[in-house]
Amino acid sequence: MFIDYENLALGAREHLGGMQFDFGPIADALAVRGRVVVRRAYADWSYFDEDRRALTRHQVELIEMPQRMGASRKNAADIKMVVDTIEMAFEREYISTFVMCTGDSDFSPLVHKLRELDKRVIGVGVEKSTSRLLPAACDEFLFYDRLEGVDVPDESEAPAARRKTAASSRPTRSRSRAAAPAASAAPAAPAEPAAASAITGPPAEEPAEEPAAAPPSGGRGRRRKAPAPEVSPEVPAEAGPAEPVAAAVEEMEDQDEAPSGDEPTMEVKVAQTLADLQASTSGAVTASILKRTLVRKDPTFSESDYGFRTFGEFLRFLADRGFVELAPGPATGDPEVALPAQPDTEHAFGLLRSVVEEAGRGVQLSGLKNALRKRRPDFSEKALGYRGFLQFCKAAAASGAVGLAWDDAAEDYLVTVA
Repeated sequence: MFIDYENLALGAREHLGGMQFDFGPIADALAVRGRVVVRRAYADWSYFDEDRRALTRHQVELIEMPQRMGASRKNAADIKMVVDTIEMAFEREYISTFVMCTGDSDFSPLVHKLRELDKRVIGVGVEKSTSRLLPAACDEFLFYDRLEGVDVPDESEAPAARRKTAASSRPTRSRSRAAAPAASAAPAAPAEPAAASAITGPPAEEPAEEPAAAPPSGGRGRRRKAPAPEVSPEVPAEAGPAEPVAAAVEEMEDQDEAPSGDEPTMEVKVAQTLADLQASTSGAVTASILKRTLVRKDPTFSESDYGFRTFGEFLRFLADRGFVELAPGPATGDPEVALPAQPDTEHAFGLLRSVVEEAGRGVQLSGLKNALRKRRPDFSEKALGYRGFLQFCKAAAASGAVGLAWDDAAEDYLVTVA
């Protein structure tokens, strides 16, 4: 993986409401597709001090390319990135896939050359800052703003002052970049009415950012380790988990949601990973494939940390609760795993309403997505065609399923039963 970091970070800041670029969703998306053996990011890191720390936590090798030469800036990162890519293509014949994280059309000749060398090329870029020439040259192209775990704030909610600050503080490229939006490959988000009586936005003089609705994929959170169950080893294959295990999981589920920034629950991690595998592979997903992918995302992963002796035991527990579906696989003890049919938009609105009703009062938007995933771990507004959770809630309010209003005291949206 080779990352033109300045292109991605500035693209996210400029075109995604001033949001901070997060490498975690990209790492998760690529873990589903295979094992990444090299991760390199190229930039003048004096401009990205906080980003540098986050990338280091993801084991990304940082290549320092000073851009400031006197009064002018010299863009040397692109050339260095191309040289390293070609060198690796010839010296590491076992590498079959290259990931080019950039939206710059200048890399199109490099992509064509890699494909001539019989290498598969995956591109990653911010949609509005990606040249329309680049995605067509790749075997697969992932738009950063469409990845699971990237919560793009609505343009109307992004503070104008923050956008101005981001624009004034960013370094300027030495040559212009093509920034025409690439053709959309995902279903268009449902149109929102121009005015809906159930929606009340924040005051114009005090615009508020959309709060993070779900924990970021990157970074590790606190993990509750359940005690190892003491049960007889003779457990039938079709049986659910033993009572001590079930009690431990029930205890974890009854606890409050972890604060924003902590790792998602195990059920959510399995559901998100399984959804990505089903979308990126043509065949059935088996338990062994799912386990290997989870380990690629988190090398320290172990089902025993959650109170289960085997991964199959945990999958049977999820199947009993309707979170996944199991079917006989190609080998004994390796069943096929699938998610239940994704509900349509109306069902998703009904799920949102039922969760708000269960709370018995208004629910703040910042914790609502976690509450939905406690009920249905595979919930994803992106699978329904929405770019962010706030947009999904606005559409639900426009349909009359819930009410949505800005709460000055909480500095957050409040979702209520309409």
